[in-house]
Amino acid sequence: MNAHTKSTDTTRKMKKRLSRGQRVTVTALTAAQLALAAAAATDLARRPSSDIRGPKFLWSLAIPINWVGPIAYFTLGRVNPRELPRLK
Repeated sequence: MNAHTKSTDTTRKMKKRLSRGQRVTVTALTAAQLALAAAAATDLARRPSSDIRGPKFLWSLAIPINWVGPIAYFTLGRVNPRELPRLK
């Protein structure tokens, strides 16, 4: 049995242990986390460096960190967080 097969078997066993409600909750939270990270990354890419506290490169490393990165970027990383990004 190779490492990939072993990992897949472990994932399947864990999924079987979760109830349907738990699986739905995990899926919803995962989708929300990915959407938040995508929104933060998009905002970071579109926003000029002058409107960001700190280097963009460091924020791009922080954003993928679970929940904390995107929330920190939206609350601390933008110079004027109340202003929504303008779509062009």
